Amino acid sequence: MAVGIFDSGLGGLTVLSAIQERLPELDLVYLADSAHAPYGVRTADDIFDLTTAAVQRLFDAGCDLVILACNTASAAALRRMQEAWVPNDKRVLGVFVPLIEAMTERQWGDNSPPREVEVKHVALFATPATVASRAFQRELAFRAIGVDVEAQACGGVVDAIEDGDFILAEALVRSHVDALKRKMPEPNAAILGCTHYPLMQETFQDALGEGVSVYSQANLVAASLADYLERHPDKLGSGSPAFLTTGDPAKVSSRATQFLRRSIQFTAA
Repeated sequence: MAVGIFDSGLGGLTVLSAIQERLPELDLVYLADSAHAPYGVRTADDIFDLTTAAVQRLFDAGCDLVILACNTASAAALRRMQEAWVPNDKRVLGVFVPLIEAMTERQWGDNSPPREVEVKHVALFATPATVASRAFQRELAFRAIGVDVEAQACGGVVDAIEDGDFILAEALVRSHVDALKRKMPEPNAAILGCTHYPLMQETFQDALGEGVSVYSQANLVAASLADYLERHPDKLGSGSPAFLTTGDPAKVSSRATQFLRRSIQFTAA
């Protein structure tokens, strides 16, 4: 059985790369909905429709477990999908859970009352749709108290990364960090709430300062998946990846190769 990884574009490759490093024997199918990216400026209904169509494509490709390596889809569509759409024999997971587990130092299934955690002032950098959903704040509030979260919608960053314009992306990141600091001058932690943003992690860290702990999701998701697969070893395979896109395969392959610095060949979804 393969594990599906879905993103609206190429940011989820940061998650795929971390999973491959940790679980080289796992068969993976990556789907980039490049024809409709970015999702961060779309409505919740539009995101739900696009996400369910993409996940169904991964189910059809033989994936019983799909990871939404897209914070916008995780924030705007996942709960609705799990409640009314996902078949009983399939699983769809988002990228928020491992992050919140790491920040609160408690397992997702721990339903004890919220308690104080070490982190008090958190900067959240995400797409406009993720910020508007308030999904991160909602899930964090179930598990922690006394945490002040200031969100910054980072318009334009995903587009610049997808276009391969990292000079523009760096300028936008620094501008968004400056805007966040005007609202929260001294955050002690920052969340890169989009799987594209780890590609700019050094810029975020530099703009925020050395004293700010920057949480990136790729390694946390890989660790969470490894823990799951320890309990379900039948899902391991030969380590063969496949890459699908709704966009132009040649263009997407070129961008992906640039991102990961190794040859990646996409085919039409």
